[in-house]
Amino acid sequence: MSTVIAPADEAGIIAAVQAARAAREPLAIEGQGSKRGLLRPVQAARSLSTRGLTGVTLYRPAELIISARAGTPLAEIEAVLAEKGQQLIAESPYLNGVFGTSTPPSIGGVVAANLSGPRRITWGATRDHVMGLRFINGAGEAIRSGGRVLKNVTGLDLCKLLSGTYGTLGVITEVTLKVLPAPETSATLLIETPDLASAIAALSAGLGSPFGVSGAAALPGSGHVVAALRLEDFAASVAYRMEKLRGLLGNFGAQRVMEEGESRAFWRNVREVEPLQAMPEEAIWRISVRPSAGPRIAAAAKAISGRAMLDWGGGLVWVAAEPSIANHAVISAAAAAEAGAAMLFRAPESLRLAVPVLPEEAAPLAKISARVKEALDPSGLFNPGHLRAA
Repeated sequence: MSTVIAPADEAGIIAAVQAARAAREPLAIEGQGSKRGLLRPVQAARSLSTRGLTGVTLYRPAELIISARAGTPLAEIEAVLAEKGQQLIAESPYLNGVFGTSTPPSIGGVVAANLSGPRRITWGATRDHVMGLRFINGAGEAIRSGGRVLKNVTGLDLCKLLSGTYGTLGVITEVTLKVLPAPETSATLLIETPDLASAIAALSAGLGSPFGVSGAAALPGSGHVVAALRLEDFAASVAYRMEKLRGLLGNFGAQRVMEEGESRAFWRNVREVEPLQAMPEEAIWRISVRPSAGPRIAAAAKAISGRAMLDWGGGLVWVAAEPSIANHAVISAAAAAEAGAAMLFRAPESLRLAVPVLPEEAAPLAKISARVKEALDPSGLFNPGHLRAA
C-alpha cells in the first residue's frame, strides 16, 4: 500500500503537489479512500488524500446552497441538510457494500466520480448540481471555478469538466452544491411483469406520465420481473398521484404499493446495488445504454451465468458475474453493440490491470482529452493509469 499524505488544509495540498512536481513523482489522489477498488489501480508510490479537509464552509438554506471542504464525509453533509429539511439532489450512493469498505465517501470524491443514484432519472446527475469548485492543478496552483449563487454564468465551466474525471485533472479541495427541500413522504408502486421488456415498458409509461416519477427500476425475480416506480412529495400529492399512476399502469401486471419506510429502504438498496452484493467474489459492471436496450444487456449477462438489475428506467444496467477476461469481453461487446458504455466497476486487481475498465475514446475526443490533461496536469502527476493503461 502506498504512503498516504493527508494535509490539514489547502496550503498543505498545494505544498504536496509542488513537492511531487519538483521530484517528478506521481500521486494517487483520493478522499476518504472508500473506492480504491474502482477503475485501474493507480501507478504511484504515494497517495494524496483530502481527508484532512473537512467541514461545511457555507450553508444558506434559503438560497439552496451548501459549500464544504472536499474531505467532508457525505453523511455529515446529509445530516446538516436534514436539520433544515433539505437534501442533496442526485441521491449519491455510498457503495461501501460494493467495495467492502466501511469508510464513508467524501463529498469531493462523490463529485470527482460524478456518482448519482436513482433520482438522476428526473433530476440530473451530480455534476448538474455543482455550482462551484476549488481545486489544485498540476502546477500547484489553486483555481476557483463557478460560485456560490444559482445564477452563476461567469467563466469556463470547469465544475462540469472535473466532475467525473476521477482525480486525474486536479485535486478538488472545496465544492459548492445546489440542494432542494426533502420530500415529506415517499411511496413506491411495484408491478409484477412477465419479463424485462414488459417491465421497461411499464417504467417508460410511468416516466412519460404527468405524475412525477422520481425512481424507475427493474429487478428480476423468480419467474417474473418487478418494475418499481417511486413518487415523492407532500403526502396528499403522493396519494393522489399514486392512485392515478396505478390506474394508468393497471394492465402491466399485479400491483402493490410500498409506503414511506418500506419505500425509502427499497430505494436505498437500489442506490447501493444491494441485490448484487450477495457474492463479493463476483465482478460488477456498470453499463449505460438507452432504456430499450437494457433487456438485451441483461440477456448477455444471463448468457455468462451473470445477474442483472436495471435503474434509470432501464438506462443503467448493473451486472454481476464471474471475474474473467472472457466475461468482460462479452459485456463490453454487448454494450458497444447498443451504442452504450460499459465500465468494469468492481473486480480483482489482476482483472482491472488486464482489461480496459472503460471504453476506448474516439480519436477526436481522445485528442481533446489529451489537450485538457496537458493544460491542467502537464507533468502527469494525478492518478496515472487510473482510467486507461499508460
